[in-house]
Amino acid sequence: MKAHASDDDIANVVRMVEALAYRAHIIAGVERTVVACVGEERGEAHSLQHLESVSGVERVMPVLRSFKLASREVRPEGSRIIVGGVEIGGPRLTVIAGPCAVESADQVNGAADGVKLGGAHLLRGGAYKPRTSPYSFQGMEDEGLILLEEAGRRVGLPVVTEIMDAHDIDEVAEHADMLQVGARNSQNFSLLRRLGKCRKPILLKRGMSTRLEEFLMAAEYILSAGNPNVVLCERGIRTFETATRNTLDLNAVPLLKEWTHLPVIVDPSHGTGIWSLVAPMALASIAAGADGLLIEVHPDPRAALSDGPQQLKPARFAQLMKSLEPLAAAVGRTL
Repeated sequence: MKAHASDDDIANVVRMVEALAYRAHIIAGVERTVVACVGEERGEAHSLQHLESVSGVERVMPVLRSFKLASREVRPEGSRIIVGGVEIGGPRLTVIAGPCAVESADQVNGAADGVKLGGAHLLRGGAYKPRTSPYSFQGMEDEGLILLEEAGRRVGLPVVTEIMDAHDIDEVAEHADMLQVGARNSQNFSLLRRLGKCRKPILLKRGMSTRLEEFLMAAEYILSAGNPNVVLCERGIRTFETATRNTLDLNAVPLLKEWTHLPVIVDPSHGTGIWSLVAPMALASIAAGADGLLIEVHPDPRAALSDGPQQLKPARFAQLMKSLEPLAAAVGRTL
């Protein structure tokens, strides 16, 4: 639409688009509004090109990429996602930190105190844990969800936790400010569609063997179902290398920033699996253009019930946050 198109102009275009059997998604930008028209191409009778002559329309532009709503073409300035009052994608880098799993009230409260003191903006913790082995710790489930919420509210941090099953969306959304889709569910399309009908922001992790276009098509499932609040997370991919848990693909960060308007953060904890590598890869992620970080922090990693070797102690997390400050300034961001 033109920069100063009226609400009536926009509403009229939406009516015309829907009359041609497309779904209209209104994307309000800083300077102008885009009406994204999603649907199957049906030939000349359903062409949208004639809308260029309609009041308020600047131009009709086909989005050639397979991911339509996620494409930067529809929102060149980039999206900013608000999670419990915290902005992701703006000039300030966003750090989400906390334990891999909620294990007890003392543990999650100790982690919450540590990440708050260190300067984190959101608290993360797994209540429901997808594990490779059925005999591994599966999380505290509903009890863990409540403990995480209480810890976050006590220290004043919005909370992020993983959703594994579409049947649990309402329950998890009641207690969490952001719902995380883990690597193993990144192409669980029925779950993604259901999350598209949820109003809470979604943190979508890249799958272990997911190509970037497939990653963005997963985001497209959520966007096309009506939820525009998606943040992407690079967390490492599976390659032939076994020295680290995964291969952290930092190529993905600048390329995703070219392709999509969605914010991109990096998880160097899962990306490496080794606590001593978390800080250098976190710094590299910010230098590559990431909008933020997802860092695992535990009061006593040696006693952790899951992923202890990749979790930082609170003091080391505080050191990492301090080391980020000059780098943030160097790339034109703040903490």
